[in-house]
Amino acid sequence: MKKVLGIGAALVDMLVSVDDLWIKNSGGAKGGMNSVDFPKLKNLVTGLLPPQIVPGGSACNTMVGIARLGGKASFLSKVGRDSLGEVFEKHLRDMHVESCLLKSSTATGTVLSAVTPDAERTMFTFLGASNELSSADVTLELFDNVGILYMEGYRAYDEKCFVKAIETARKLNVMTALDFGSFGVVNDCRPLFNKLFAGKSVDLVIANEDEAKAYTGLSEEAALEKLSRFCKIAVVKLGKRGALISKDGLVTKVDAGSAKAIDTTGAGDLWASGFLFGLMSGWNMARAGKLGSIVSNEVVQVMGSKIPDARWEKIKAEMQNV
Repeated sequence: MKKVLGIGAALVDMLVSVDDLWIKNSGGAKGGMNSVDFPKLKNLVTGLLPPQIVPGGSACNTMVGIARLGGKASFLSKVGRDSLGEVFEKHLRDMHVESCLLKSSTATGTVLSAVTPDAERTMFTFLGASNELSSADVTLELFDNVGILYMEGYRAYDEKCFVKAIETARKLNVMTALDFGSFGVVNDCRPLFNKLFAGKSVDLVIANEDEAKAYTGLSEEAALEKLSRFCKIAVVKLGKRGALISKDGLVTKVDAGSAKAIDTTGAGDLWASGFLFGLMSGWNMARAGKLGSIVSNEVVQVMGSKIPDARWEKIKAEMQNV
């Protein structure tokens, strides 16, 4: 099996439980990604209970999921020459993800994931060193034995680097996949996405309901149909109602799991890991989507994006019946 190369932000997640009033007072958009500088991040953390610390970042979470399922994955980003950077590197090693991490004198990126009682997460992100990844860091060697390039939407803020990765993959006949990542990213980076879609440069687009509506102005099936005009495979995730997948004019509905969610952090990332593993294994859309649902169903039952070993064993057992 070829590997999936993920490019995104190397972030250390700080997970905390808050109420809706805290979100309101924070000034951030509930359910969205809010960019902050380091002083603002420190101010937000002040007064909260000690956070749970977990290495993460959207594309990294997805690569970890692929590796835990038995696939091959590598991850490109940049971390600081600091203790959090070392924690991040160890995390990749422990999860059997090939590290393509580069180093910077800037601090390692951090994201505060504030989770409300309804299991909704609101992110406050300091990109740190990961924001310094440049087009010069995207080299041909990274694509050795790569079958899919998976681009985290947040990387689209650096258009030159983003386009370099997509164009390199296209030249090497590597499938290109984009996860929008946030409705804020869609709104901010629409011109770049328009350009890429017009050139048919993206083979797979993954979006949740809010992101799909932000880009198309439409909901669910209508949004899926519009997105499918731009790529070979389009996905609209519907949270606890599952997902819609369009390929070759055929729409596949995938049900979600029945678990009660306590935290949706990483749910979309881990859904993507199951789906991408299925694609790399040559599965059809229904089977790949079902695995995505199985994995995401497990991660919403824990705080954060790290699924315990015992739950991974449960996932692998369920895979046999997918």
